[in-house]
Amino acid sequence: MAKTTTKPMAIATVADPMLTYTFKINRVIKDTMDTFSMELTPLNGEFTFKPGQFNMLYVYGVGEVPISISGDSAQSHRLVHTTREVGTVTRAMRRLKAGDTIGVRGPYGTHWPIEKYEGNDIVLITGGIGLAPLRPVIYHVLANRDKYGKFVLLYGARTPEDILYAKDLEKLRSRFDLDILITVDRATGAWRGNVGVVTQLVGHAPFDPMHCTAMICGPEIMMRFSIMELQKRGVADDSMYVSMERNMKCGIGLCGHCQLGGHFVCKDGPVYRYDEIRDIFSKREM
Repeated sequence: MAKTTTKPMAIATVADPMLTYTFKINRVIKDTMDTFSMELTPLNGEFTFKPGQFNMLYVYGVGEVPISISGDSAQSHRLVHTTREVGTVTRAMRRLKAGDTIGVRGPYGTHWPIEKYEGNDIVLITGGIGLAPLRPVIYHVLANRDKYGKFVLLYGARTPEDILYAKDLEKLRSRFDLDILITVDRATGAWRGNVGVVTQLVGHAPFDPMHCTAMICGPEIMMRFSIMELQKRGVADDSMYVSMERNMKCGIGLCGHCQLGGHFVCKDGPVYRYDEIRDIFSKREM
């Protein structure tokens, strides 16, 4: 594993892509039964990133894993990562607590080009933990609300208990300048909202297909059908962006785990404009 350092930094691009910085864990938040967030602070200096980028998180003595950044890009002293407890590294990560340290290298990858589309309606379509990589976009739009048209978030979860950032979403739904539509695959408890796949919400969402930018993140099958529904509405292929977070392991394109056709997702992605990978994306299991 690469050496670690606590020297001052202000990372926007990676000078040494293998250099791991030490961060302090401020708190660990249980989001759902199998999902948690960690709020981190660099031990010395600042950390800057663009919405949609990811970091490699290193649990000392266990290993590292690529995880998208899910905090506010305007807060250089507060780094947030949300992940699901699914493997050896994330299980070890879940056992960490406030005051512990963790290794961070990055940020890596392309970003959601939200600043490029000021004046447009912004449409986010996501499912499950796919909301985490899009959360920085939400922060950006909220901080610059007057620069965008309508803001629409279409979000799907397995059950009401699996809704990510539930309290934050409830606050957003109370605003009159946002359209937040949530659906679940299976209703439980007192749920009285939408039931069904998130793609069924696209046809009813209030946005101008001729003047919108769509950003999509989630399971590949969800993204495929979301694109189809957006196309039915008349949204152009070059107005849609997808996040292809798949099989990333090293973060710098050396191991080949994330190769997608002629692309290395960790270097050329994870965010792509749909028309740029349309041919590859249309092939199943690529």
